[in-house]
Amino acid sequence: MPKIELWDKFPPGVRQHLIDRMRDRLISISDLNQLREWIETNPDVPEGDWFKDFGSFKICGQGL
Repeated sequence: MPKIELWDKFPPGVRQHLIDRMRDRLISISDLNQLREWIETNPDVPEGDWFKDFGSFKICGQGL
């Protein structure tokens, strides 16, 4: 199963994008913290397109 990198290994541009979206779209710090905590569990993601709902935003990706 594909994995997601840990938060501290995200490219700086990706982290900044999430912070900017938090400001622009009023993503709550609580929901952003849920993302960080989820990433720290080293989750498996399915192959192909996927998404996860964090309340005030959704994250999507594509497992290889």
